[in-house]
Amino acid sequence: MRIAYIMDEIASIDPVWETTSHLMYECNQRGHSVYFLEPHDIYIRDSTVVARMHNVSVAPDMHMQSYWRALVAIVEEGERIFESITDLDAMFLRKNPPLDYRTMEYLAPYESKVFMINSTAGQIRGNSKLYPLNFPGIIPETHVSKDPKRLLKIIEEFGGAMVVKPLQRFGGEGVIKVSTADRENLTSLIHYYTRASRPYREREPIMVQAFLESAKTEGDVRILLLDGEILGAMQRIPQAGDFRTNVHAGGSVRPHTITPAERAVCEAIKERLIQDGLYFVGLDLIDGKLIEVNCVSPGGIPRINHLDHVHLEARVIDFIERNVAGRKHA
Repeated sequence: MRIAYIMDEIASIDPVWETTSHLMYECNQRGHSVYFLEPHDIYIRDSTVVARMHNVSVAPDMHMQSYWRALVAIVEEGERIFESITDLDAMFLRKNPPLDYRTMEYLAPYESKVFMINSTAGQIRGNSKLYPLNFPGIIPETHVSKDPKRLLKIIEEFGGAMVVKPLQRFGGEGVIKVSTADRENLTSLIHYYTRASRPYREREPIMVQAFLESAKTEGDVRILLLDGEILGAMQRIPQAGDFRTNVHAGGSVRPHTITPAERAVCEAIKERLIQDGLYFVGLDLIDGKLIEVNCVSPGGIPRINHLDHVHLEARVIDFIERNVAGRKHA
């Protein structure tokens, strides 16, 4: 199998805790041809989408850190191959947010010929924090607006703490808890986040969502889904003095056993995820409520592996191999 990974700069990644490096390592262990590229490496040549790629296939059985150093060395040498996208069997689209829409436009016409995880259309639909609004019965009370007066009225009428989320950030960046207890600072924050000094058409819409109190003590749960089925899960606990559970924001992780309520959430959304071509996603849940769907570059495999003594990347690559084989025999 020839599989390419569109991702962030390879030297910037800590391979020990990065899901992408573990997926690439598993492909390399199986003898597949593995390629690395960034979004800017895709272009059009004679009406065909072509990619400048590094072949990062290396000898198997290295320690992860040695393996990654070998990949970095290959990339730093600068030698690239120029391949038509259709020469590949599969592509893993794992560039961290924000989504590169031009790349999605380039790749979209080739999805019938190259298996893409996740699909371009699915990533465009699902990358926004707005995607959970497709499932209103299983999310906390949620509002989105760019009008500071309306947002302040919502928070006042709610009567408790709410969470403010910028729509285009990730890893917990910019997420804050607010209430009317500090009205002066609340007003200033809402104006700042919406860019209220600008004309209405140029302002930024933001999300305000009910704050679930259990987040302070129990954190949230990250559940990885593969083709709609539960792949693995972990509990994420915020550090002292913070309510954000993201590991990038200082959160810690614990083993987790899926509850009936969490399983029901997964069942409720699986059909829509598959329909949208979102085969590998990370769900964030608090107290059985869906908070976020991560589909652009969902993470968690190395930490869940460590907690549960499993090898989840093997199941992901099994899934890709089955789909590639199925397309060849169709």
